[in-house]
Amino acid sequence: MDTRQLKTLISIHSQGTFARAADEVGLTPSAISQQIHALEQELNVVIFDRASRPPKFTSQGMQVLDMAKDILQREEDAKAVLRGSQIAGTLLLGSVRSSALNLLPRALLRMRDEYPQLKINLRVSLSAPMITDVASGRLDAAMVAEHIGFPHALRWSPFLKEPLWLIAPSGTVSHDPIHLLNTQPYVRFHSPVPLANLIDTELSRLGVVTQDIAHIDTIGSIVTCVRQGLGISVVPHVALQEPGNMEIEKIPFGTPQVTRQIGLVDRVSSPRRELTRALHGVLVDLCGPYGVRSEEE
Repeated sequence: MDTRQLKTLISIHSQGTFARAADEVGLTPSAISQQIHALEQELNVVIFDRASRPPKFTSQGMQVLDMAKDILQREEDAKAVLRGSQIAGTLLLGSVRSSALNLLPRALLRMRDEYPQLKINLRVSLSAPMITDVASGRLDAAMVAEHIGFPHALRWSPFLKEPLWLIAPSGTVSHDPIHLLNTQPYVRFHSPVPLANLIDTELSRLGVVTQDIAHIDTIGSIVTCVRQGLGISVVPHVALQEPGNMEIEKIPFGTPQVTRQIGLVDRVSSPRRELTRALHGVLVDLCGPYGVRSEEE
């Protein structure tokens, strides 16, 4: 099996057609077709349904595509090891779609400056599927919230432990959280993620009956609604770091004040451990007083 065939296969998937893939890899469409035909013969599978135009991947073809990505990643890892450094190659990284995602652009820019040979491929998704992808090797690491029941083969390293705040529009007179939660319009964070469940659990424990005015699934949009006077809500500290959000009234949420943790999950035996440890250190620095250093740092 020639890795050039595998690179061609990935190019066809990303470009959508044989012709555009040919332009990307610098071959003729005829040479592309010959490569794929040879690969199908060697593996004894049908990779493309040629009855459709353009040809589409078969179910077996998608399996071969996943295999190709894994093989090429392992090849890149092996080259990095032989060069004597893991700070090279591609880091396949996942992240939850939360306010903590605001940290990543700065972290990735710093990683790029410190390790110019490093490439980072970022995918945003929910915690559960990303944990599965890390365990299976489809991702090297993922930034996820504290989770119940990580598999034994995975390691979760928190880099952020931050407080939650009850936020209200600027100029709000009362700073009594129970009074505000019972009387003011409430913008609820409605999402199948641990943070939403954490907030709802504490609201229930406090015994308040919120006056819901909106259900929104992104923290950034919730902060905008509160800043413009729609109502009150509960958000994590990291969501309030933009200069325009500094004037929002914030009151500790919960008794004692509730905190949440975000961390990196990777495989215990990951060959990319040096990379994820470096990224963890950068994220801790960016989190300031709420950063959580690991024992290895």
